[in-house]
Amino acid sequence: MSETIRLTAAQAMARWLSVQMTEEGERFIEGVWAIFGHGNVAGLGEALHGIGDALPTWRGQNEQTMAHAAIAYAKAKKRRRAMAVTSSIGPGATNMVTAAALAHVNRLPVLFIPGDVFAGRRPDPVLQQVEDFDDGTVSANDCFRPVSRYFDRIQRPEQLLTALPRALRVMTDPANCGPVTLAFCQDVQAEAFDWPLGFFEPKVWHIRRPEPDAGELAEVAELIRAARAPVFVCGGGVIYSGAEAVLADFASHHGIPVIETQAGKSALAQAHPMNYGAVGVDGSAAANALAAEADLVIGIGTRFQDFTTGSWALFANPARRLVSINVQPYDAGKHGATALVADAKVALEKLGALLGDYRAGNADPRLRADWLAAVDAHCAAPAEGNALPTDAQVIGAVQRAAPEAIAMCAAGTMPGALKLLWQPSQGGYHMEYGYSCMGYEIAGAMGLKLALPDREVVCFVGDGSYMMANSELATAVMLKVPFTVVLTDNRGYGCINRLQIACGGEEFNNMYVDCNVEEQPQIDFVAHAASMGAHAVKAQGISDLEAQIAAARGRNIPTVIVIDTTAEPGPGDGLAGAGHWWDVAVPEVGASDKLRAAREQYETWLQKQQIAN
Repeated sequence: MSETIRLTAAQAMARWLSVQMTEEGERFIEGVWAIFGHGNVAGLGEALHGIGDALPTWRGQNEQTMAHAAIAYAKAKKRRRAMAVTSSIGPGATNMVTAAALAHVNRLPVLFIPGDVFAGRRPDPVLQQVEDFDDGTVSANDCFRPVSRYFDRIQRPEQLLTALPRALRVMTDPANCGPVTLAFCQDVQAEAFDWPLGFFEPKVWHIRRPEPDAGELAEVAELIRAARAPVFVCGGGVIYSGAEAVLADFASHHGIPVIETQAGKSALAQAHPMNYGAVGVDGSAAANALAAEADLVIGIGTRFQDFTTGSWALFANPARRLVSINVQPYDAGKHGATALVADAKVALEKLGALLGDYRAGNADPRLRADWLAAVDAHCAAPAEGNALPTDAQVIGAVQRAAPEAIAMCAAGTMPGALKLLWQPSQGGYHMEYGYSCMGYEIAGAMGLKLALPDREVVCFVGDGSYMMANSELATAVMLKVPFTVVLTDNRGYGCINRLQIACGGEEFNNMYVDCNVEEQPQIDFVAHAASMGAHAVKAQGISDLEAQIAAARGRNIPTVIVIDTTAEPGPGDGLAGAGHWWDVAVPEVGASDKLRAAREQYETWLQKQQIAN
């Protein structure tokens, strides 16, 4: 018989996670974010205390936002490392469901370990238990099922022998990567079992690079050879594959321009001559012109979200063909694309070998130069005066003060503005825009800085997102994690207010001035951030903002810089050729002339949409 060791199920989980290694010799699960409650404190809490620094534990302030920190860490690590997150049963667990959805949409690995009800059911119903009148197996954690790549409920200790390897197999699979939920019944956490010692031998997880099918490869190569005006749509898969340098060389050698999605931005530095900027709804004039004229659109590592495709009305060339290079067949086959199922780096290397001296002729450097000149003018510092700065002017100030910084954000005006206007160094952009989750920003900045401690991190957040989730500032202060928050205060939800107007609606319930309140709030964001221990200041204009960003670099805690901005205009207003239509349904009937006009314009655009195959 093999040797065994007697441990609780929770102790076994902690011990096993501590010895799952990357090929670089680091823990794949770097540590565990934890907020304890009655569903995990006695079992998993004791185990995490016992394992100590072999699997570090950090205390968060909110279950959702500490999970956001874990997700940002995994994104910054290019999915090569991850973190775990544990909560009690009930509201602690369901608080994490939003974060699980965010990770699921963005294909990012995180291990969720919510406490669960008693497997033995003796004390049922326990505090916080959700009871289904028709199904005795349901708990609150069933909410995780549709937003987990792998879900399991641990109802006996020995189930971990199969559940834990399955969890890591999913998290390290480039095609199926995403969040895993192991709902851990609280009585089972404390139960002992005789575990085989071999279960705790260190294991190295290799992240595979799927090779392309020869037939698919040949077909795509032939399509590229026949193309007169091809364009690459660069998605996050390029970054996760580590294919940045290969794409840069491929694009230069074959003369194929590269346009970027939110997830793919900064795979190539903006300075690279084949980078024509952001594409789609929040796209540049250069990128969108190339997209509209392209006879071959080559998606690489992208899932072709509607912001990228202009709701499938952007790629307007009647002769246009679509190619999708992706590790996930589901993504590779979207909208009738010719699929090349493969790792991005491998696919580019093999395509390059087949294409030889092929070179496209549609990369016009004047198009790119004109666009970048327009961006510089749009983001220039304003003339002295009392007018509030625009978001574009704020971005320009940060660009001048911190050109090598990683700009990060998630929701509101800034994602579109940054995608359009930020000119990153390679790797200088981190955006959560698959789920566009308000409240990701500050926790995400902390996770990003933990992953990349040598990079400067600037977090852009609007007053609306800040109000939704800000408490991990206190965690970053406790852990001495320095990053800079630029908090733009336009006194409401300026982005959605502009969309409401564009769709023919009345200004309603977005800006504080348009809400059903007796008195508009006067929020002192500087005092609030300072109360959590951050260094907080109010910037007195654009030049002061630049100075405050420079001053923040010497601190070992977060710096919050608040600046008043105007909610109008939008990030691309007045920037010729910027942006594209987005399909947001406008009511068919309504009382106002502007609503009827908006509906007419909407119906015109619907005629331009391409029907998915």
